[in-house]
Amino acid sequence: MSEEFRPRRDFKGLKARRKRAAALFASGKHSQAEIARKLGVTRTSVHRWHLAWQNDGVEALRGAGRAGRKPRLDREDLRELDRALREGAVAHGFSTELWTLPRVARVIEQLSGVRYHPGHVWKILGAMDWTLQKPARRAKERNQRQILRWIVKDWPRVKKTLANSGPGSSSRTRAGSRTDRRSGGPGRPRG
Repeated sequence: MSEEFRPRRDFKGLKARRKRAAALFASGKHSQAEIARKLGVTRTSVHRWHLAWQNDGVEALRGAGRAGRKPRLDREDLRELDRALREGAVAHGFSTELWTLPRVARVIEQLSGVRYHPGHVWKILGAMDWTLQKPARRAKERNQRQILRWIVKDWPRVKKTLANSGPGSSSRTRAGSRTDRRSGGPGRPRG
């Protein structure tokens, strides 16, 4: 996770684009359609900017304000959530270390008092650069010594026998097929 969470929009870039539009309006040399093409925006946006510029000047084009709804978790809440997730699920009263979306939603509610649907928690984790991790499934009875013995002694033997068994294919029409049944040629079968 990055130290600072990335904004969804480049507000500085948008502000620079509107400032350039104001300069083009002031020059009086370009139509709104030309300005839209130059700036890579829609004609509707340029028209709206032009009206604001005419009524209130360059100040009207300084900032567009927030995009969308204000998030219910601020940066500090997200940092605290990140620390909590790194502590592990058992540290927060769960029986295993597996983080699930409902578990993360419960921790968010405990830390910040904000309740999220588990499906939305996925978006929050994505914004924090947390990704899906599937736990490795291992048997409790796993015997590492026997596994190493099999890898060292049995696997090379099995590997060699499979390699020497000859060509094989699931297709009956391939020449190297184990079943090697040949068809009688094109046309209707004699019968």
